[in-house]
Amino acid sequence: MSARYRRRTAAAVTTGVAALLAVAAVSATATAAPAAKAVSVPRGLTISDGTRHVLVGGRSIDFGTVVRDLAWNPSGSKAAFVDGHGNLVVSDPDGSHRVTVAANPGNQTWSHPTWQVAAADKADGIPAKNNIIFAAKINGSTVLESVKATSNHGRPAKISLNSDDPEAGALPKTNNTWPNAGGAYGTSVYENTHNGEVYIRDDYLRQQGGALAKGSEPALAPDAEEVVFVRSVGGHDHLFVDDLTAGTNAVKDITPHATTDYTEPTWSPNGKTIAFRTPSGTYTVTRTAHGFGKPVKASAHKGLPAYRG
Repeated sequence: MSARYRRRTAAAVTTGVAALLAVAAVSATATAAPAAKAVSVPRGLTISDGTRHVLVGGRSIDFGTVVRDLAWNPSGSKAAFVDGHGNLVVSDPDGSHRVTVAANPGNQTWSHPTWQVAAADKADGIPAKNNIIFAAKINGSTVLESVKATSNHGRPAKISLNSDDPEAGALPKTNNTWPNAGGAYGTSVYENTHNGEVYIRDDYLRQQGGALAKGSEPALAPDAEEVVFVRSVGGHDHLFVDDLTAGTNAVKDITPHATTDYTEPTWSPNGKTIAFRTPSGTYTVTRTAHGFGKPVKASAHKGLPAYRG
């Protein structure tokens, strides 16, 4: 999608999208292997490991139920996750006041919820969004679904996927997973496990998108101008960043000297730090004047990292 998403769709070239094009391109520098010494857990960083206990700011909090694939809304006031029954649940930051947003009908596996939050755009007649997008494995095939975050036993609906490039053909409708939303207009990214591509979907006007690059486990920066994702290099999983505002050479390996697998990346709310998982715990890399610095160990705890706004 070089001519793909980088020039945006004609319909998306509106006042709202023009406001998005404001972040400088990422210039990655060589990074070293993870430091051996752990440091204090960064502010707002949480780690969920599939148990009922979630590490929040270095403190273990009992959510009162199994927590899988924890994600936070932009303000950090609500958590979304899949519980031990496979249902989609929203709760307060300590696990209290749990609401089953959608009940798993059975014979499905739900995973990786992400918040899609955007203010109304009165100029273009677009209502506000407060949705949860997630992956649903049904009869062996994985699709993306959405439900209002304020629902109580709501009914999820499949997400439409339309190509912004007619010459590229239709987008794959199945094997899509690992959604992640961000930005002010409901943009989201996801991976296709069949062809190994990372895709982007612009939910602003025409709900169109296309392929970005080879990789998996994408995460969209808070300003929706960059995507971090995982790609195997020389037998190890590295982290790459794609600058959506740049033209050629927009994809950079920010961990070129990785000696272990770096997976499940996530952005901090200010877009300056990326947290990720390794076999020995949770690490972070922070943006510098020349790209990203060396990986630093944030916690020996192993699990899915996420930032609470």
